Amino acid sequence: MAAQRRNDLLRQGSILAVAGILVRLIGILYRIPMSNLLGDAGNGIYSVAYGIYGVTLTLASSSLPLAVSKLIAQRSIQKQHRNAYRLFRVALCFALFVGMAAALFLFFGADFLEGLYAREGLAKPLRIVAPTVLVMSALGILRGFFQGKNTMVPTAVSQLLEQIVNAVVSIVAISLMMNAFSDSNQQSAYGAAGGIMGTLAGALTALVFLIFIFFLCRPHLRRQLQSDSWDSPESIQDIIKALMVTVIPVILSQTVYQIGFTLDDLMFGNLMAARGIDNTTISSLQGVFNSQYNILINAPVAVATAMASSTIPSIAASTASGNLNEIRRKVRGVVKFNMAVAVPAAVGLAVLARPILTVLFPSLTAYRDLATDLLVYGSSAVVFFALSTITSAVLQSINQMRTPVVHGAISLGLHVLILYLLLKFTDLGIYGLIIGNVTFPVVICALNWRAVGIALSYRQEVKKTFLIPLLASAIMGLLARGTYALLLATTESNAIGTAAAVLVAVLSYCFCLLFFRCFSRQELYDLPFGGRIVRLAQRMHLLP
Repeated sequence: MAAQRRNDLLRQGSILAVAGILVRLIGILYRIPMSNLLGDAGNGIYSVAYGIYGVTLTLASSSLPLAVSKLIAQRSIQKQHRNAYRLFRVALCFALFVGMAAALFLFFGADFLEGLYAREGLAKPLRIVAPTVLVMSALGILRGFFQGKNTMVPTAVSQLLEQIVNAVVSIVAISLMMNAFSDSNQQSAYGAAGGIMGTLAGALTALVFLIFIFFLCRPHLRRQLQSDSWDSPESIQDIIKALMVTVIPVILSQTVYQIGFTLDDLMFGNLMAARGIDNTTISSLQGVFNSQYNILINAPVAVATAMASSTIPSIAASTASGNLNEIRRKVRGVVKFNMAVAVPAAVGLAVLARPILTVLFPSLTAYRDLATDLLVYGSSAVVFFALSTITSAVLQSINQMRTPVVHGAISLGLHVLILYLLLKFTDLGIYGLIIGNVTFPVVICALNWRAVGIALSYRQEVKKTFLIPLLASAIMGLLARGTYALLLATTESNAIGTAAAVLVAVLSYCFCLLFFRCFSRQELYDLPFGGRIVRLAQRMHLLP
C-alpha cells in the first residue's frame, strides 16, 4: 500500500513537472514575437510592469497553492475531510481579501508607481494587470486544493491553458494596440498594456476551467464529507495560524528572487534619469536587457527550475528514510545533469550570440551590438542560476527550508549595494546590470554549497560534473562557430548558418559527453530517453 502510494505520488509529481517544463517553454517562445512587436522601448515598459506585478503576486498569493496543498493533504490522509474542506473555504476567503487589496493597490497606485520608477507610461499596463492578482489568488487556492487531494492533472491542464491563452491574446492585443495608437507618443505604453492583457486573459481562462472541474467533483466531495467521522472541527483562528506558519517562509523565499528584478528596474530607471538620460532611451536599454538578454538566459535555466521541482519529492523521501548515501547519490546526479545542460547553453549563447539574436529578433536592430555584448559577457549567469536553483531545492528537500531564504537575502543585499555603486559612480550603465545579474547567483551558489556540504558531509565530484562538460562545450563552441562562418560565407544566409551551427553544436556536444565517459550506464538510463541513448552509445562503441 505504501509502495503504491509512493508510486502514485511520483507519477502525479511527474505530470506537474512535465506541465511546468511545457509552460516555461511556451512562456519563452511567445515572448520572442511579442518582443519584436513591442520594440525596445515597449519591452522596457512591459518588463518593469511585469516585474512589479510579479512582486505583488508573490506577496499576495503565489505562496498559497503550496501551503493549501500541504495542509489539505495532511488532513485528507487522516480522513479529516470536513476540516480539509473548511480549510479550503477559509483559505479562499483569505486569498480573495488579500488579492482584492493588492489589486486595488496596483490600480489606484499606478500613477505613484510610474513616478517612483521614473517610467513614463507605466501606469497603463499596471492598471490592466491589477485585476489579475485577484484572479490568481482564487486560482492558486483551487490549484492547491486539487494538489492536496493528490491529483495534479487539473493544475497541469490549467497551467497549460493559462499559458496558451496568454500567448495568443498577448500577441494579438499588442498588434491591435500598436496599430490603433500608431500616431500617439505613448504607443509603446499602449503596446505594453496590450501585452499584459494576455496575462489577465490566461488567468481567467484557467480559473473558469478549475471552477468547472470543481463542480464536476462536487458529488465525490460530498461523499467524502458524509464519510467523515472526525468530531473536532478546526477553528478559523487555528486554520489561519496554520496557513501563516506555512505561507510566510515560502513568501520570504520567493520574494527574495522576485524583488531583485524589480529593484534593478527601480535603481536603473532613477539613477539613469538623474544622469540626464531621456525616458525613451532608458526604456529601450531596459527592454534590451529584460527581453533579448533575459529571454535567452532564462531558457536553459527553466530546465534547471523544472528539474529542481521534480527532484524535491525524491530527495525528501530519502531524507525521511534517513538514507544518507541515497541522498548523496541523488544530489550528485541532479547537479551533474544540470551542469551538463547549463554549461553548453552558456558557451553556445556566447559563441552564437549575434546569429541567434538576428534570427529571433529581426526587428530589434537599433541595439543589436549592445544585445550581443550583454549575451556574450553575461551568458555565464546560466550556469550560476541553474546551480543556485538546484542547490536551493536540495536544501529545502533535506528540511533546511530557512537556509536558502537567508542565503538569498544576503545575496540580494550585496547585489543591491554592488549595483547601486556601479550605476551611481561608474559609466557602466546597462553593463552594471549584467555584473549584478552574475554576482547575485554566484553568492547564493557559494553559500548553498557550503550548507549542503556541512549538512550531508558531501563533496561534489568535479571532473565529470564541471571539467568534462566545460571541455566538451569548448570543442562544441569551436565547431559551431566554424560551421556558422563557413555556411554564412557560402550561402549568405544567417538563418541557415545558425540552424546548422546549432545542430552541429548539439551533436558534437553529445558525442563528446559519451566519448569522455561523463555519465555512467546507470546515469544514462536515468536521463530522459535514457534507454535509447545507451543503445546508440553501444552501437558507436562509446560504452564499455
